[in-house]
Parts: sequence; structure tokens; C-alpha cells
Amino acid sequence: MNPETVASLEALLFASDTPLPLERVAEVLDLPVEETRQAVDELRAACAEPGRGVVLVEVGGGIRLVTRPELAPVLLRLQRLRVRSRTSRAAIETLVIIAYRQPISRGEIEHLRGVGAESVLTHLLERRLVRVVGRKAAPGRPLLYGTTREFLEHFGLRDLGPFDPPGAPPAPGNGSGTTAGGGGSEASDVLPTPDSRATEPGADGPTPGPEEEPANPRPAGEAARPPAGAPPRV
Repeated sequence: MNPETVASLEALLFASDTPLPLERVAEVLDLPVEETRQAVDELRAACAEPGRGVVLVEVGGGIRLVTRPELAPVLLRLQRLRVRSRTSRAAIETLVIIAYRQPISRGEIEHLRGVGAESVLTHLLERRLVRVVGRKAAPGRPLLYGTTREFLEHFGLRDLGPFDPPGAPPAPGNGSGTTAGGGGSEASDVLPTPDSRATEPGADGPTPGPEEEPANPRPAGEAARPPAGAPPRV
């Protein structure tokens, strides 16, 4: 078999992210199926030689190149380094938007940030901090993104419970007041109404109850008289 044919087959399988049927490979290489099978056998034998990092396998109705199983620890170390790498500001902003608005499409993310998000989303997908959760019922059926378990582990979160976006007023019962055992009260944040009267010791006196009548009520239409000793009004 011509070495260039085997090299072309290797390049074809390396560039494909899915198994390729033998008939498709033969069509691309412009070879009969039998010659293509012979090239596959030669490439498989070459990959089985010592010192090679990939092997040729038949899986899913086609053929593809995969890494050798005994080299898995090296690939795992690479994955850990990717996860530990520093998260950029753009990635953090995108993660915040996805975590708060999920499921959300790329177009919606770009609208909120004002810049393109394709490269950032690709980076976050590679690090498994976000994932595709479905498609939006809209023209074009755009992909929808959401956060992953790795996102929670990376940022030390237990779950994605309800939370307020930055700058939003606190919701009632969502931390704005003091919980049981705290040092304050939610009532301290409520402004008194104009009809409220103080009832603590030292105040002007208790407010008359609904059944009590004030002493010496004045007739209707009579102006209020100033207390004795007060200067006359002008």
C-alpha cells in the first residue's frame, strides 16, 4: 500500500470527531472499499507499534483514532490543569449571567454583555463549568446553556438557591431583617405612620382606646383654645 494513502487515512481520522464508516473513508480517499480496508489494517498495525500514543479502533459503525488506555493518567492531569487555570474576567461575567438567567442562549448572553461570547462559552464548555441543557423554542432553535456540578465544586457552592442580583433591593424575608437570635428587628426598618403615637414610659401618655372619649370634648365648630399661660396667637 502506498505510504501516502496510509498517511492520508491517518490525517482524515485525526481530523474527524466522530467514527467514519469505511464507505465514507473510501469515498473521501477516492479508493475502492477493499483497498481502503487494506489501508485501515496497515494503519492499525502501525499504531500498535511501541511508542505510539493512539490506536485505531472500530466503534459506532465506523473507525476512529483514540488515545491508548494506559496513557489515561497523563490526560487526567491535563484536565485538572485546565480546571485549575485562572478564570478570566470575561468568563466570570459570563458565568454570573448563566447562573442567574439559566437556561439562556448565546444571543441573550451577548445582548447582556454587549460583546461576543462564542470563545468564552467554548472555554467554559471545555472546563465543564457550563453545559448545553436544550434548545430555545425560537427561530433557529439556539442552544441553551446552564451551569454544571463542576461549577458548584469550583466556586464552593452547595446549590443554586434563590439569590438577588447585584444592586437589587433585598426581597422580604431574604436576609433584609434579622433572623431569630439576631441583634435587631425587621420592624426597625419600618417608618412610623403619621397616626402612630409613642406608648413607652416617659411619653405624653397612652393613646385613647377605641372605646374611650377624650375629656371635655369641645362642640363642633369651636376652635381649639390654647392652654393657660400660653402666649396669644397673632
